[in-house]
Amino acid sequence: MTSLLIFTFVMGYLAITLEHPLKLDKAVPALLMGTLMWGLLAIGFNQGWFSIVDSHGHIFQIDQPDTDAQLYGFKANLMHHFSSIGEILFFLIGAMTIVEIIDLHRGFGIIKKVIKPKSKVKLLWILGVLAFVLSAIIDNLTATIILITLLRKILVRHKYRVWYASMIIIAANAGGAWSPIGDVTTTMLWIGGKVTALGLSEYLIIPSLVCFVVPFFIATKLKPFKGKAMRKEMIIDEEAERLLSSKTMLYVGLAGIAFVPIFKGVTGLPPYLGMMFSLGVVWLVSEYVRPVKNLPKKQKHLYSTHKALSKIEFSSILFFLGILLSVAALESLVYGSIGGEEVGTLRYVAEKVSAAIPNMDVVVLLLGALSALIDNVPMVAATMGMYTFETDSPIWHFIAFSAGTGGSLLVIGSAAGVAAMGMEKIDFIWYLKKIAWLAAIGFISGALTFVFIEQFFYS
Repeated sequence: MTSLLIFTFVMGYLAITLEHPLKLDKAVPALLMGTLMWGLLAIGFNQGWFSIVDSHGHIFQIDQPDTDAQLYGFKANLMHHFSSIGEILFFLIGAMTIVEIIDLHRGFGIIKKVIKPKSKVKLLWILGVLAFVLSAIIDNLTATIILITLLRKILVRHKYRVWYASMIIIAANAGGAWSPIGDVTTTMLWIGGKVTALGLSEYLIIPSLVCFVVPFFIATKLKPFKGKAMRKEMIIDEEAERLLSSKTMLYVGLAGIAFVPIFKGVTGLPPYLGMMFSLGVVWLVSEYVRPVKNLPKKQKHLYSTHKALSKIEFSSILFFLGILLSVAALESLVYGSIGGEEVGTLRYVAEKVSAAIPNMDVVVLLLGALSALIDNVPMVAATMGMYTFETDSPIWHFIAFSAGTGGSLLVIGSAAGVAAMGMEKIDFIWYLKKIAWLAAIGFISGALTFVFIEQFFYS
């Protein structure tokens, strides 16, 4: 049964990585994997085939005298994991809704006024800086989609746009790595108590900046970024031009998201409550702000938060649910003993990896490189179950950096890359030949910068 449970995880993981060839939404195998693994876990536990370990290291076995207590322990363990997962999911739902409200009022259309230079190099840097900053505030995926949408209104030739879109991926992933709300993985580490918002930003902003600046500086020497951009007239968003609420909702929305770490710092409450508070404020403002003068009642629904909620990609939320349930099942299954103590599967694997590769920096770098092939969400979720380092340990910071920026090595290695690939039809092999080396230089440069900071500045 243990082998069957692990086999289910491997096959589900494989189906997720083959999402595009299979033409199957990755939420499907993730949900099947997560629910099936807990089903197998329950059957095996009820039959007394294996034991369960909870987050406190308590072991539960069905063959012990107090059977009811053991069954309660199993269910309590499941509820503990589901509670932790729910915090992440509600946080993401709140953040996604705020972003959709801003977009509904064409708030992001204001950004296009910043993109004016005709020089290819200046255009590259402006897009890069915007991607780096925006991804830290609204997340790297959303920032990438917004900037590529604007890019398509600026450059005529597709052969030039793919270069800019690819560089946006690098900048967005680098920008998301140093912010607790910039990437799903950093959000998971933050909500999971592995890092603090201040600690993550303090120690990762410089490595992330290096990861962004170095490849961009090299790119300015390349032929595709020489000369003037072949611009077409900026397509006027008539809706954004006539809306009175664009600036208001942009500023209120971004301020609401940025306020979440402050809310946690002041109250000590979980981040999802801060995000729900911000969503309530943004929703309240959106109900009373005037999109246009004398808006007819029959058109009010066009700017309603209910419409924003309908645009959220709940398939992504369900994907995270399935993945995190699967990892929680592996974390709960007792697989072996370390030093005479029975431990869960992930902890067991972590101990074996540490014994084989004693340098954790090397291990984390390998995890970052693997995140280009395998989704970084389950990888980070697995490390959270594998290791027990203290909050704001340099290892957790390095994991956040590597998982976030390592995805830039391949176009399919991050959510931002997959989005750009779909929007601009970026060829996998083209990206591998033309961009991967730039991303690798940025990744290694940022990693070396982090190691330097770790050696001299971590207390």
